[in-house]
Amino acid sequence: MLDTKKLLPRGLCLAGLISCLGTGLPLQAAAEAADPHAHHRHMLESSSGFVRTQANYALPEIRLVRADGATVDFRAELDDGRPVVLNFIYTTCTAICPMLSQTFAAFQDQLGEDAAQVHMVSVSIDPEQDTPERLLEYAQRYHAGPQWHHYTGTLDASIEVQKAFESYYVDKMNHRPVVFMRAAPGSAWVRLEGFTTPDDLVREYRQLQAAG
Repeated sequence: MLDTKKLLPRGLCLAGLISCLGTGLPLQAAAEAADPHAHHRHMLESSSGFVRTQANYALPEIRLVRADGATVDFRAELDDGRPVVLNFIYTTCTAICPMLSQTFAAFQDQLGEDAAQVHMVSVSIDPEQDTPERLLEYAQRYHAGPQWHHYTGTLDASIEVQKAFESYYVDKMNHRPVVFMRAAPGSAWVRLEGFTTPDDLVREYRQLQAAG
């Protein structure tokens, strides 16, 4: 028997689902129409690790705005000599981004005092909604340390960064869980595509350090 409670958020009547069924709309499409983040949650439930690759990405010459309100040269921010661990998020996301941010939070906790030696970076893919104030609140929610910066800016600037990392999927609802790591300016990036655990990130980070 169909469990409508799993398909429909609270407050959506059964008649809406029946209407979708009557028009031939698939159940998954009906669920996603009711909850735009449904496919993200499906991705979470069906996740099975990550794929590790290496690539050379050219950082664009653009300016972004940190959560503290400072406008910065993004390339210079990343080329400060520290290893970089980077992801893309947006604050109204209810599935993938909370998982990515929780993993980053646990990663910094596991590093302990060594966390100060790495530059953790989260770039908003929804900068029109994610003001510096909203990003600051988001960062505080995940207890971001001083080494973990959140960035916003213009929509064009955000898209340019996403494209530079081959992570632009046009619609924010289509974005995917990816983490990027780099040992130092000029070195190759490690791309971890899929859902990583804090242990995965610590292990990959230590390997980068050992490789020097």
